[in-house]
Amino acid sequence: MLAYGVLAGAVALAACSPTYDWRTISNNDSGYTVDLPAKPGSDERRIDVNGTAMPMRVQTAEVAGDVFVVGTLELPDAQPATQQKALDFLRAGLARNVSAAPDARAVAVPLAVGGAVEGVELRVAGKAGANGETRTIHARLVAKGTRAYQIAIVGRAEPPAEQVDQFFTSFKLY
Repeated sequence: MLAYGVLAGAVALAACSPTYDWRTISNNDSGYTVDLPAKPGSDERRIDVNGTAMPMRVQTAEVAGDVFVVGTLELPDAQPATQQKALDFLRAGLARNVSAAPDARAVAVPLAVGGAVEGVELRVAGKAGANGETRTIHARLVAKGTRAYQIAIVGRAEPPAEQVDQFFTSFKLY
């Protein structure tokens, strides 16, 4: 009877824990590979970046209320000033979403062919939406050529550290 109770408890716990079904996604149109924890969805829209409309493609996957996002913003040129404006816009948007200033640090974002480009990693937490629900955002922002990237995890609580690491360390630019 004790063995049945332990087995029933284990089954109940397994049913409540999120399932991360990691898969490597190669996005040739946006120039990256990344591991996502579930089958991704995608969307595309134009956003206004300081008065300039730019197309943004997004791939998302959700597990246990955490949304894993890779957004690719197509820039009008590869000028460093254009890249910086786009990164500043993305960073400000993340902070605005939760009405809080992010903790940020420089990070090397790997290239698929070796080497890396400099990006910024940030964490921001605060209240979001009409109901003021708590949200935590982990993100990396980086620009390469005529693209700016926003790689993020948005959730109600801190996602497991190993899942955060899996996601961010798998992202590689072409």
